[in-house]
Amino acid sequence: MIAGDLWTIALRLGIAVLIGAAIGAERHLRGQPAGLRTHAVVALAAALAVLVCVPLNGDVSIHPDAQSRVLQGILTGIGFLGAGVILHGARRGAIYGLTSAAGIWITAVFGALCGHGRIDVALIGFAFVLLVLFFGARVENAIAARLHKNGPSEGHGSEPRH
Repeated sequence: MIAGDLWTIALRLGIAVLIGAAIGAERHLRGQPAGLRTHAVVALAAALAVLVCVPLNGDVSIHPDAQSRVLQGILTGIGFLGAGVILHGARRGAIYGLTSAAGIWITAVFGALCGHGRIDVALIGFAFVLLVLFFGARVENAIAARLHKNGPSEGHGSEPRH
């Protein structure tokens, strides 16, 4: 293996880990069970799985069926990990952890993108995820406050925000 290949591998895996760690850090700051390490490892695992079947030279036409199966396996399998962070509350059927589960799922996608060499797409998507994670709760709370101000209606504002 030549030095250029090692640099390519390190870059793809490193960016996957950084994206996963950043998403996990946000979840950790909000007190969620799946934090920095979980998300970083999920991204790394997805990137490694994709690197198994994607040539480093960028020729993605080689074995597209194998690449498709690896991606399908990642996205299906990660659902089980995501399901593990979803908790059902005892009162009124409240569900907690959906955002963390979605974070784990998209972290796997970012890892797959990095492993595939689509770092550009991963970084653009990552910027959007950060916007949603950091400002989404504020928007949800503003909407709920406005609905409550105009008169509470059944079902609004009763679900936990996570």
